[in-house]
Amino acid sequence: MDFTDYPFLNIIWTFFIIFVWIAWFMLLFRIIADVFRRHDIGGGAKAAWTIFVIFLPLIGSLIYLITQGGSMATRDLEQAKAAQEQMDAYIRDRAGSAGGGAAHEIEKAKALLDSGAIDQAEFAQIKARALA
Repeated sequence: MDFTDYPFLNIIWTFFIIFVWIAWFMLLFRIIADVFRRHDIGGGAKAAWTIFVIFLPLIGSLIYLITQGGSMATRDLEQAKAAQEQMDAYIRDRAGSAGGGAAHEIEKAKALLDSGAIDQAEFAQIKARALA
């Protein structure tokens, strides 16, 4: 095929069609994912929405977006907050089990110094290593 036989506007139109097609599938996947992560409806309602969206995609998607669009955003926000809280808890757990940083190391060394297990030189060495 010679590229001069395919006008520039046809190329633009082809790119537009591909873009719309990909966006359409992204919307369908997002709707189906939202249906299955919902906790406020049962399995029958989930199956009905899925069948409706698969067999009548345009009408089913529009009806779902019109009736459930606001709650989709709320569920997305709740999921993002839960993921952030889980990540924060994980980071706090890892930071706490790793020794708590320099202040924790110095505190442990000070306790050892006060108990007489180490002398002042060893305390200074531990403190310098913790701060480095």
